[in-house]
Amino acid sequence: MKQFVLLACIGVAACGHTTGIGVVPALTPVAESPELVAMQSPRMSQNQIPYNPVSSASLWSGDRASLLGTRRAETRGDIVTVIIEIDDEAEFSNSSDRSRTGSESLSVPSLVGIPQRLSGTLPEGATFNDAVGMNSNSKFEGDGSTTRNERLTLRVAATVTDILPNGSFAIEGRQEVRLNYELRELVVTGFVRPEDISRRNEVLYDKIAAARISYGGRGQITEVQQPRYGQQVVDALLPF
Repeated sequence: MKQFVLLACIGVAACGHTTGIGVVPALTPVAESPELVAMQSPRMSQNQIPYNPVSSASLWSGDRASLLGTRRAETRGDIVTVIIEIDDEAEFSNSSDRSRTGSESLSVPSLVGIPQRLSGTLPEGATFNDAVGMNSNSKFEGDGSTTRNERLTLRVAATVTDILPNGSFAIEGRQEVRLNYELRELVVTGFVRPEDISRRNEVLYDKIAAARISYGGRGQITEVQQPRYGQQVVDALLPF
């Protein structure tokens, strides 16, 4: 019975890996994405804007469609370009050294005459007077070093999904690129102040509050680089 349960578990785990054999990774559908929902929100049309005869007669009006009009994101559903330029480097080094020596001895020269009686049964020169003796010696040395260097340069279009009460924009952007059987995915979310958006409708990643930037993928190469479930369980359970 135990062998059957084990084989069943192995079969179920194997089915999860065999379902994607020969199949390209599926792209995330856009139909129900937060970006599309925000873009479908009603926008103030030109008919709702109060008529201003001065601006209407001017050749250099401030409308979005004019030459001098702003192109920055202003309302829910607008698109803003996020520039990600991460070039971080960190280095840590530590060492430790610990040494301990202990020695303990216990002698029983007289214990109601028992050592003397037992000594008579031993060969010449042997005695039970120093019956117990203990010595211990331990030494530990450790040396560790960690070096990290991360560099990422990307540009992604994000959508204003909501406008907070303080006027800040909640943005979310997702970009997926599929090449053969490997899919690369970039996700950016966070909060941006309108004044941090440049005239070119761009915002740097270090101006995004609570920024969440994820760059990863899925596909054949990613599957090969990940250890199997059994190996992960063994690594987590083994104490050494």
